[in-house]
Amino acid sequence: MGGACYKNKTLDIIKPCPNFKTHKNLIQIVLLLLIRDSSIIHPRRVLSLSHASSIFPLNTQTVCFASSGILMVSVQIIAITGSSRKIALMGQREKSSNNHSSRKRGMGRKDQKGGRGFDRDSNKRNQSNDSANVKAASKKQSEFEHQNQFVRKEIDPETSKYFSEIANLFDSNGVDLEERSVICGNALEETRGREYEIATDYIISHVLQTLLEGCELDQLCSFLRNSASVFPAIAMDKSGSHVAESALKSLATHLENPDAYSVIEEALLSICKVIVEKPLEMICNCHGSYVLRTLLSLCKGVSVETTELRGAKSSKALAKRLNLKTSHSDENNLEFSHQGFPDVFSYLLSGILSCSREDMKYLQVDQCSSLVLQTALGLMVKQDDELLEIIPLVLGCNNSANGKEEGVLIETDVAKEILESLKDNSFSHLMEVILEVAPESLYNELFNKVFKNSLYDLSLDRSANFVIQALISHAKNQEQMGLIWEELAPRLKDLLEQGKSGVVTFLLAASQRLQSHEHKCCEALADALCSKNETRISIAPRLLFLDNYFYSQDKSTWEWAPGAKMHLMGCLILQEIFKFSSELIQPYITSLTSMKPEYTVETAKDPSGARVIEAFLASNAASKQKRRLIIKLRGHFGELSLHKSGSFTVEKCFDACNVALREAIAAELLEVKADLLKTTQGPYLLRKLDIDGYASRPEQWKSRQEAKQSTYNEFCSAFGSSKSNFPKNTFVSDASEDAPQDVEVESTRRESDHRPTSGVKRHREEHAKDKNVSFAGGKGTKQKKSKTSEATDKPATKKKPFLSGEMIGKNRYSNKLRI
Repeated sequence: MGGACYKNKTLDIIKPCPNFKTHKNLIQIVLLLLIRDSSIIHPRRVLSLSHASSIFPLNTQTVCFASSGILMVSVQIIAITGSSRKIALMGQREKSSNNHSSRKRGMGRKDQKGGRGFDRDSNKRNQSNDSANVKAASKKQSEFEHQNQFVRKEIDPETSKYFSEIANLFDSNGVDLEERSVICGNALEETRGREYEIATDYIISHVLQTLLEGCELDQLCSFLRNSASVFPAIAMDKSGSHVAESALKSLATHLENPDAYSVIEEALLSICKVIVEKPLEMICNCHGSYVLRTLLSLCKGVSVETTELRGAKSSKALAKRLNLKTSHSDENNLEFSHQGFPDVFSYLLSGILSCSREDMKYLQVDQCSSLVLQTALGLMVKQDDELLEIIPLVLGCNNSANGKEEGVLIETDVAKEILESLKDNSFSHLMEVILEVAPESLYNELFNKVFKNSLYDLSLDRSANFVIQALISHAKNQEQMGLIWEELAPRLKDLLEQGKSGVVTFLLAASQRLQSHEHKCCEALADALCSKNETRISIAPRLLFLDNYFYSQDKSTWEWAPGAKMHLMGCLILQEIFKFSSELIQPYITSLTSMKPEYTVETAKDPSGARVIEAFLASNAASKQKRRLIIKLRGHFGELSLHKSGSFTVEKCFDACNVALREAIAAELLEVKADLLKTTQGPYLLRKLDIDGYASRPEQWKSRQEAKQSTYNEFCSAFGSSKSNFPKNTFVSDASEDAPQDVEVESTRRESDHRPTSGVKRHREEHAKDKNVSFAGGKGTKQKKSKTSEATDKPATKKKPFLSGEMIGKNRYSNKLRI
């Protein structure tokens, strides 16, 4: 079929289509014949370039070839204009020795669900419009990656066969633990001098991961020390990065043994010394960035499986911002699994910052490097002295020597650059972390120099509005809340219309937390939802369907949207509203309790709407108003209890109503007991409400409920319910242990279900006990005070600057890296 025409493997020049007028100069398209298995691919059909340009974006066309009826190959050809008429040919098949990931199309490693955060944005923000910064960052990244071109040697067939036999042996499960350890040690010894080639091979790298997970500590550390010189190159490879992660995670499992710390520290330090020589290459690489974050977390003593490491926003952090956590004792969300290696961490971070100072403006807007900076800052939470030295450097300030003086941490010209960069997607994420961990003096300076008088404009931006949310949620005092209020209060309606309801939500949360402008916030929100001529009876429905209402053409005729999903942020706003004093939120209470019964039932069935009802039942509203809403759910408690979200609502209704309504709820749950036992939450709910006791002896069950109600009333009369943390008409059931359980469960459920990512299951712990509260006296307090006094009596030691790069107590590392 025309094979003789291509026997000499000549190159044919195909002239462009006459109708193709996008370029002035003539574009010549060179077709390179691809040879595979001694067969030549013949050009059977060429698409018209004018037709291709209408299909593919920009200046990229696709020329399709077909071999003798079987093989189809696509070669992307980029047409480049100019006097030189250069032709760029892309998509050529690389040799198998240089690109093992292209051997099998279906064998690529898949990210875990919600995995590698640097490839996914938890908030799904669009990329920044600042094209200059993006181009500069991408140019710098390509420059760093170009410097890391390793020539990979071919792996001989005997080595491939050897590791293949080991894989088959492990898969057969015919090896005991002792033999497995010996095999792992021998196999790792075979990698000596060829660590890079074996770790970056797509097939063998899987086997190497298994070996690193099953070997002894000495064998693991020996492999890391031998591969230290090429560890960055391994970490930046698609397959090698998984090997590096497995090695670091395997190290973490051996930290349970205190005797292993010195050996592991030596292995980590050998790796870090190589990384700090050229850290920018690894920081700007998508695979190397993740491995570097894993290494930083391991050195700091934080679990390498935390969601923050993967780039996802912590649900605990979000709950803390919205005041959803009932206790602030655990303000640090990091999971410290071991004591870590603080000297190695300081050495690594100091070396990274020392080499990246000149390129910091590029690293700020690069997605991979920004995540490394975010992780490093997040790991140093509450280390104010070090943060005062590091954050100005990360923000691009030149003189960090004046870091201890107020007013000179952030320079004026740098403040302007920060303000312009806030609309960049990567930098906005970095700024969120900075605002979260920044010491108060630095936060105040950022507030006054960067954000003041620009809050509204930044709130309208797709990326910067998240920074404003973080700024508001970490406001330090009522004075700052007043400045925020002056800028945003007159524009609440505009923010809601522009879809920036998150800023309004955090404004309400900050107002409630700082106890500032509470009444004004409630009034301003009501005015934004209802005009002066309208009654405020429809406030709650409009917040439940916030987007549906503001996107309607005629807002005056808007009605309830049956079947539509309720708006998450609108429901969060209502939850924040019901935390305020009942005297300030009467219009919202009246609106919610005045909804039609079918609307109330639909709200209870919606996961977000159910939390609104629970927040209202947990508020200090009058008992009569709560019972008015609960009565509208009568006849639907059995149906609601079969749903995970509805079961929590049923429990809250049971706690908030009188004995007669509790009896009605128990009767409805008894009817669906068989179906309820098949659900996850059913056994707990049946046990909590004592449905079996109601079924066997209803009169005694009723007497117990009345006794509990009487006990609670006596408690309120003795201690006062208006000033206590308990809702007015919520009683303590069964024993004192149930009250802290309810508080803990509510916090856990709210934190998990308000995550930006979906698919988080709600869970509830049974028989939780509050071990932190002691009613016996001030014994624990005295011990705590004595420890504090002892700590204060100790003489203060003079600390060395963090960025000195010095290994404390390690004389053998005398090379000091100073910035």
